[in-house]
Amino acid sequence: MLKIDADAHVLETEKTWEYMEGRERKFRPQVVGSTDGSSDDEYWLVDGTLRLKSRNVGKNTPIASRELRDVTARLKHIDELGVDIQVIFPTIFIIPLTPRPEIDLALCRSYNRWMADIWRQAKDRLRWVAVLPLLSMDKVYDEAKFAKENGAVGIFLRGSECDLLLSDSYFFPLYDTASRLDLPVCIHSATGSPILFNYFKYETIGFSKFKLVLVGAFHNLIMDGIPERFPRLKVAFLEVSAQWLPYVLTDLAKRYHLQGRELNKKDLLRESRFYVGCETSDDLPYIIGHAGEDNLVVGTDYGHADSATELLALRGVLDDTRLSGSIANKIVSDNARALYGL
Repeated sequence: MLKIDADAHVLETEKTWEYMEGRERKFRPQVVGSTDGSSDDEYWLVDGTLRLKSRNVGKNTPIASRELRDVTARLKHIDELGVDIQVIFPTIFIIPLTPRPEIDLALCRSYNRWMADIWRQAKDRLRWVAVLPLLSMDKVYDEAKFAKENGAVGIFLRGSECDLLLSDSYFFPLYDTASRLDLPVCIHSATGSPILFNYFKYETIGFSKFKLVLVGAFHNLIMDGIPERFPRLKVAFLEVSAQWLPYVLTDLAKRYHLQGRELNKKDLLRESRFYVGCETSDDLPYIIGHAGEDNLVVGTDYGHADSATELLALRGVLDDTRLSGSIANKIVSDNARALYGL
């Protein structure tokens, strides 16, 4: 059985941006520290704006591993954790970085080429999700195709992008690209909306701007019929636990009924090809009773240090006495293999 960490992270370094060429080089993010010695915090300087770099760092992971400066060290550590394959998500892109399409494209291209090099060193044990230039939709397919050919198993998306709902027709070329290339769209706890990010700028923990916006995106995509419009599209919702699923499914069933339709809540995830990341603190038997067992996955949030981080999450699911062995195996292995095409 392949034990798959469906949501791990890398912390970007200066090397991430060394793949920029020519005129793109002027867009390279720079690491900036306190000039007066009043703080140990570090920041990324991106397009003239400081973005905090040194928070949410998982100190229970070796620095060379969480920054992927040493791929061998990462592989050794996941061996110790009982993980066969990690699917790696970015860190810096959890927030909106720039409104300028040319900078957005340069950042995405460099990040993807960096991760492609890491994948070549890791012999398929470190897979990754691509970051696409959503401000240049005409370049999305070519960038996604490069990523697919170089070890990517998904496309990174945030709960809100470009100050638009994810069901907006603006994103249809992205969903068509994902469908054609058989890459799932992986909606991670994050926001790409400058309006939303700035509205919640004083919210230090990111619950509303990062987590609740993802729950809303799930509801919105179902109500606006995106699974029916794109029948080959797979979508994952990650790092918000799964405890919200029964509430949202019940709400959707009520709205379906008002429209003269009936919703089988337990079949919705399977029929929509939607997957949800769970956590060991979730009431998994209750969730499975509402949403079924075939579309739940689990991740460690490796490299971070927030409410979703649990390095031994896969082992926790396998050892959970509330679950049968077959259901635990699905969450740790089978469902993630189906989601990511592994």
